Amino acid sequence: MTEAFIALGSNLGDARAQVSGAFDALAQLPGTRLLARSHLYLTPPWGMLEQPPFINAAARIDTSLSPHELLDGLLAIERAAGRVRGAERWGPRTLDLDVLHIDGVSLADEQLTLPHPRIRERAFVLLPLHDLAPDLQLPGQGTVAGLLAAIDASGCERLP
Repeated sequence: MTEAFIALGSNLGDARAQVSGAFDALAQLPGTRLLARSHLYLTPPWGMLEQPPFINAAARIDTSLSPHELLDGLLAIERAAGRVRGAERWGPRTLDLDVLHIDGVSLADEQLTLPHPRIRERAFVLLPLHDLAPDLQLPGQGTVAGLLAAIDASGCERLP
């Protein structure tokens, strides 16, 4: 089993329910165990600004899946939630799941780059990831706590 971190986000329909359901779906992936879930955060849109705010979270899992098998599982969860990929980049979505980091894995190919190359730019990723692993060292980027301290997260709100 290998530890991995997944980002979850939604801003269409019942976003909170979409993210909650995605946590449950992650736990159902073959060879995978959900270890922890972050708090939920209400965050402003990123990239394309003319869209509703997002509900974002992160999950810590143990998995025996390869990085690409894990990605395939995440894409299947997105499809089951009604996500159609190929629409606008950074646009509204029912569900978005991203592999952020897999312990001991450094990878860059057409489908997947690990650790996720834009973690350091995104408060909506760093805040929930910080809930789970503030001292996590992301190769080539630094610790989650250090990265979070270096960005503006003022537009993000932790939800009860």
